[in-house]
Amino acid sequence: MKATMHRYILHNESIRDAEEPCLSPGQVGLLAGWGVFSTLRVCDGVLFEWERHYARMTRDALNLRVPFPNDSAWMQQRLLELVQANNAPDATLRVVVIRNQGSAWQGSVAREFDLLAMMTTLTAWGNEVRLGVVRQARHSLSRFAGTKVTSWGFNLAWYEEAHLNGFDEVVLLDEQDRVSECTSANIFAAFGAEVWTPPLSSGCLPGVTRDLLLNEIRSPGLRVSEHHLTLADLHDADEVFITSTTRDVLPVREIDGRKVGGVPRASATLAAALRAYISQYVATHKTSSYTVTQCI
Repeated sequence: MKATMHRYILHNESIRDAEEPCLSPGQVGLLAGWGVFSTLRVCDGVLFEWERHYARMTRDALNLRVPFPNDSAWMQQRLLELVQANNAPDATLRVVVIRNQGSAWQGSVAREFDLLAMMTTLTAWGNEVRLGVVRQARHSLSRFAGTKVTSWGFNLAWYEEAHLNGFDEVVLLDEQDRVSECTSANIFAAFGAEVWTPPLSSGCLPGVTRDLLLNEIRSPGLRVSEHHLTLADLHDADEVFITSTTRDVLPVREIDGRKVGGVPRASATLAAALRAYISQYVATHKTSSYTVTQCI
């Protein structure tokens, strides 16, 4: 099932129809990809792990010199108003902060930044994925490695080519031929009770789901930790899986046409633990969120 965008978007403090013009070419960040973003899961009207998403966007904005809202509660309230306007308690939400000034091409926009947010229906990812491979795709030593910047064209091109070649996603390797991540997901490999994911020094994005599996969620009999991986490691692993805010935990069936892993025991265990964590988080944060009417 292909995701479809909802009718209303957020532009700064206004809820607008998605077809209503509200941006201009003179906003530098629009044409230069000078901005930061994050993709959130809306669960029963709650912005799941909003705190982690906001913290990561704040760090990325500081690194990229993008002016950024310094009030988490203000920003969260605007996003919840968008959830309510779209009557979408279970959906995917994209929030973007764009820099407006800073080059000879800037227009007359007085605001330092624009806040944008939009929503889509949840994507049906299936039960497993097939991965291609792209080498020299991440520069692990770059100052901007792991930054979720709106200049996302490389990732979109690789993702589109993956589908044209019969894959669902691609494994991106760094300049040392080490596994880094996928275009929009982190990657894990299980070796018995040991579950490894590439460290941030591989140039991968510090994904929220990745962080939860490393630092919050505990599954008896499994130890999740950071460890550099090669393609050979992935091929030899008992199982491989990817994670993201929208995919949760998704097993990998093959890499570059070669079958990997066996029975997805570790991924199934961690997926169940993540679902329990999400349910608890939503129950705990429900009282601080807007009451959103369930879609009929």
